[in-house]
Amino acid sequence: MASINRRGLLFGGAAVGAGALLTACTSNEAAPTAAQTKAVDAAAGGNAAPGEKVVIGFSAPAADHGWLAAITTNAKAQAATFSDVEFKSVESGSDAAAQRAALSTLLAQKPNVIVLLPHDGKELNSFGLEAMTAGVQVVNLDRAFPDRRAYRTQVLGDNYGMGVAAANYVIEQMKAKGVAAPVIGEIAGMDELELTQTRSKGFSDTLTAAGFTVANRRAARFTVDSGQQEASQLLQALPKIDALWNHDDDQGIGVLAALNQANRKEMIMVGGAGSKQAIEAIQADDSPLKATVTYSPSMASSAISLARLIGQGKGLGDLVELQVPKEIVLSSETITKDNAADYLKFGF
Repeated sequence: MASINRRGLLFGGAAVGAGALLTACTSNEAAPTAAQTKAVDAAAGGNAAPGEKVVIGFSAPAADHGWLAAITTNAKAQAATFSDVEFKSVESGSDAAAQRAALSTLLAQKPNVIVLLPHDGKELNSFGLEAMTAGVQVVNLDRAFPDRRAYRTQVLGDNYGMGVAAANYVIEQMKAKGVAAPVIGEIAGMDELELTQTRSKGFSDTLTAAGFTVANRRAARFTVDSGQQEASQLLQALPKIDALWNHDDDQGIGVLAALNQANRKEMIMVGGAGSKQAIEAIQADDSPLKATVTYSPSMASSAISLARLIGQGKGLGDLVELQVPKEIVLSSETITKDNAADYLKFGF
């Protein structure tokens, strides 16, 4: 898996810097700090080598969506790469209340760390507080807890950055085509989620700065059917479209179906998340889909690696600090025909 390679880079990348520390430390110089010593130890394989056993609990919404399925798959696979990790996964149920009940059962088993992708960060914030108070460290994933006391570390995709990246691609393409006042459509995800609102804000803010606006916006449900339904209504509202951003590549299957059904191929379309199917369509270059902006489920792999380090009281090999950072936000990158081959292996 790509996440394993990334882990090797993460923990092996400190070797050069650590070697420099050892070479530079002579008898007439100050002794290395604790942080420097830690960096040397990490470079020697301290973080990657088996250590103290860590029990990691895990919960994520049901895998009824390609991206969510990849979250759980990646988490399990990453845990399996560590001989010192015991992985305990619980069913999350169909809503925040059901996930809360399952997490209470998990907490009673007293794992060292819980990695959690909540149905809703605001609704499950209280669980994070309960777990942290009980001494169980929480690594929150994707859907933010509003209270910083509710988690030890938070790993997030850059939702605002997704909107920025999508808008920048649209702006670039419109300028290249000489379209001064483009008609731009948007198919968002679930509007009750803060992540959807944040994505739309990044998109709108960036377009506004370039003098562009969204002509029509529809909110789908991250499903193929809802994508097709909302896209059909958007097409009826806009007889001509120059550019369209769809937030999610799974629902994008339905969006493309609606475009084909209506024989509407005049626009360029940008996707979201980076599914394998979307990347292959971009490579084929035979549909309106010309790009997608990443929101990689590999964040689950990283969350498991971080949870292990937290459970063992370690930090990141490439950082001087002794502890894992409080928050990590992954960047959103733009996949086009030019670089699709490089990203295909990361598609879910």
